[in-house]
Amino acid sequence: MTDYSYYCNTRIEMGMGKSGQLPELLQSLQIGSSILLVSDPGVVRAGLSAPIQNALEASGYRVVLFDSLSQNPRDTECLAGARLFAEQGMDAVVAIGGGSAMDTAKAIALLGPNGGTPVDYCEGRRAYTNIAPIICIPTTAGTGSEVTRSSVITESSTHRKLTLKHASLRPLLAVLDPQLTFTVPKSVTAATGVDALVHAIEGYTCKVTNPISQALGARAMQTIVAALPTAFSDPAHEQARYSMLEGSLLAGLSFGSSDVAAVHCLAEALGGLYDTPHGVANAVFLPYVLKFNTQEEKPIHASLARIMRFAAESDNDEAAIDKMIAGIREFTAKLEIPKLKDLPGVRREDFPRIVELAVQNNSTPSNIRPIGAGDYLHILEQAYDDVI
Repeated sequence: MTDYSYYCNTRIEMGMGKSGQLPELLQSLQIGSSILLVSDPGVVRAGLSAPIQNALEASGYRVVLFDSLSQNPRDTECLAGARLFAEQGMDAVVAIGGGSAMDTAKAIALLGPNGGTPVDYCEGRRAYTNIAPIICIPTTAGTGSEVTRSSVITESSTHRKLTLKHASLRPLLAVLDPQLTFTVPKSVTAATGVDALVHAIEGYTCKVTNPISQALGARAMQTIVAALPTAFSDPAHEQARYSMLEGSLLAGLSFGSSDVAAVHCLAEALGGLYDTPHGVANAVFLPYVLKFNTQEEKPIHASLARIMRFAAESDNDEAAIDKMIAGIREFTAKLEIPKLKDLPGVRREDFPRIVELAVQNNSTPSNIRPIGAGDYLHILEQAYDDVI
């Protein structure tokens, strides 16, 4: 028997066109009248943030837009947003976008009222208190950040990933509108979709998992594997888009009260060094980390193979695992995920630094199989040579 806790205070509103109801939803929460709207340049250019901003302003809210952020948000960007929050006397933060916008919004909601830097909170020098209300509206089906307690930020001076983690960073409200995902490019649909799948896999298998995380993760895996190929090939397919946003949500709820593991540790190292899109990096490493983990943890991974329907219930554990790893490789290939050696900037001579960053990641101890520097290096070499 294992003790565990599970907590989520986020109100979830899911449905086509639901983002149009944001003013009414905010009024019911009584969060104040001044809102910092955090979005990324691509979402702004796509015209997804303007209707929401206009609706808020028409309802009497004072709205200031902050969109100076990268696809892997940096501490310097979060600090700039925090200064704007404080100078403008904002009451709450609303994020519209993918994981970068939502993670930046969480950091701003923490730093704006309290000061300090992200590393101050990661290293325990400041307390997670007095956090401004956070509202998230995802425009991609991937990160699940709309319901998690985490914000992953790149420290510009070292390239390491800092994870802000506290129950108070969970958004007060998550508004999931599948219509906002219809214009997402195919490459982003693929990368963010596999990111969500990794969240579910690692949330289900990591050392600190629990029965609730596993139940949510199992449903997320089934949903994502079934829906992602259709969402990728037919971007306007309403049911596929709805299912992917729901699958991403469930995956976020899965790992949000457990943890991620070695796939993410390598992916975050890559993102910190090369600004590689997070979902792409996760997809690149997934089969190789699975191969490493399944060498010692067979029953739980055989269960994954059956949950995702890469294997039949009648398959023995060895056969189920082999089918899953082959199935994952085929699955990501059909989604046109590039190989590690084809990613911009990646060089063999950087492998020691990637390994160092992965080992330093706080989620390394959560990997289901103990993993060290030599193991990470072997996985990197396998992924680079595309040998499994």
